[in-house]
Amino acid sequence: MSKPVLATDLDGTLIPMGEYPENVTDLQELKTRLREQEATVIFVTGRFLESIQAAIGEFDLPVPDWIIADVGTSIYEHRGDLKYEPLSSYQDYQAEITEPFPIAKLREELAEIPGLLPQEEEKQGRFKLSYYAPADQLDALAAQTAKIVKQLAAPYSIIQSLDPHGEEGFLDFLPRSISKAHALNFWHEHVDRDPERTVFSGDSGNDLAALTAGYRSIVVGNAEAKLADKVQAAHTEAGWTDRLHLAERAATSGVLEGCHRFGMFG
Repeated sequence: MSKPVLATDLDGTLIPMGEYPENVTDLQELKTRLREQEATVIFVTGRFLESIQAAIGEFDLPVPDWIIADVGTSIYEHRGDLKYEPLSSYQDYQAEITEPFPIAKLREELAEIPGLLPQEEEKQGRFKLSYYAPADQLDALAAQTAKIVKQLAAPYSIIQSLDPHGEEGFLDFLPRSISKAHALNFWHEHVDRDPERTVFSGDSGNDLAALTAGYRSIVVGNAEAKLADKVQAAHTEAGWTDRLHLAERAATSGVLEGCHRFGMFG
């Protein structure tokens, strides 16, 4: 039998949150259990690589075997220490999608929209264009930009999400069909691993695709209010009765809770 896989979001999910002091001790238990099972660990996050590498040291996270970064537009393989090498075949795949309409051109088209604030340059990516948006305007801005993308026939999709405290919104423009779920599916095919051995955990809108892709899924207790309902509805519609755990506990503790629920540790 293949080894278990934990694929997890970071902010609001695996990373301990200050308001939940039990997260710190639960992280240590989670690391120990994963090590005992020789589990494969994948970080699946909106962060860029350097930010992920910094977070590993800052929060004493397990060192992942693979990283899916930039909201699913980058895949990296661990090459020792904290060195990671991008998966070139995945980059080539996205380059083919965006060739007719480069992301720089999309950025020009969206430049004058009120309320849409480009994120810092280090948070942009070769295949990811990211913006901040007021939380109370997020839905309206997502609809407005989706209309523009459609009119331009630009090969991009939009993912919206909120920060863990719901005070700030995020809009990410990715190559059409690309998401955390798509990247995770690509990884399974690349390494020829059984998806039935994978557990995915998340807390926000950019985790929705992965939480509803058929993997055993954990929605941590501090997740966005609407997210659990959407995930539950998708699982019900698909006829899955045993692939979702709505954790009572928050963040890191919810991940640990869900891993126990799915029997990852024997």
